[in-house]
Amino acid sequence: MALKGYTVPRTPEGRSSLVPYPPWHYVGAFLVIDYWADPDQAVAFLPEGIDPHPDPGRCAFVAADWQSCSEGGDELVDPSRSQYKEVFVVVNGLLDGEEVTVCSYIWVDRDFALTRGWIQGFPKKLGSIWITRSFGLGGPADPGMERGGRFGVTCAAYERRVAQATVTLEHVSAGGPFHNAPPIVNVRHFPRLAAGQHDAPAVHELVRAVSRDRAVSEVWEGSATLELFGAAHEEVDALAPVRIGRGYRFTFAYTVDDLETVRGLGP
Repeated sequence: MALKGYTVPRTPEGRSSLVPYPPWHYVGAFLVIDYWADPDQAVAFLPEGIDPHPDPGRCAFVAADWQSCSEGGDELVDPSRSQYKEVFVVVNGLLDGEEVTVCSYIWVDRDFALTRGWIQGFPKKLGSIWITRSFGLGGPADPGMERGGRFGVTCAAYERRVAQATVTLEHVSAGGPFHNAPPIVNVRHFPRLAAGQHDAPAVHELVRAVSRDRAVSEVWEGSATLELFGAAHEEVDALAPVRIGRGYRFTFAYTVDDLETVRGLGP
């Protein structure tokens, strides 16, 4: 009898896969900060096939407090399998003249989300992430979606603080965040272990994220702060802000069950 499952471990019944079969349904509370990094540093993070943006230092910092599930929704009543947090940085570029974003750095705090991200081309690493929550009641412990509401996020990797940010809400946003609005294009990269083939990956391709059934709440915006720190094992400080735009908070939902392969890349 063949083993079953979408990812390892594949088993006789197929219930143990780290990531279940798509579709994957997501909903999350977002903090987004539009900012600019040093243009030369930002361009250096663009993969093969992506050209510099006309505004080459344009980046966005994103923090998300997620809940997700597969088609049956069983993860929702087993929350350790559905809830996770992540922090990521995107750099703006051009793909055949079209504005796109590339996820250059991303940390996540659960293994299923890390593996699911690798399948989609996100370069996820494990981290410790904390994000201010709002429960819709107001009061001293709930910043609320209102003027003066203050939200913060911190991210650490291997016990080193790599990012911290705040957003202080001022008013409903007319346009929402701009720097992470273009489509996400990433590189799916899976290396070989066989001797002599370490630089000849089994998979090395440019892919475009595909989603459906998207829904977004009212978006609030305000002033923001952002710091990105380096470490012996991280280079995200190369994308540290030289100028910070606006910060935003909102909730967002969508479904993923597809991926567009743009083109194969060389080794």
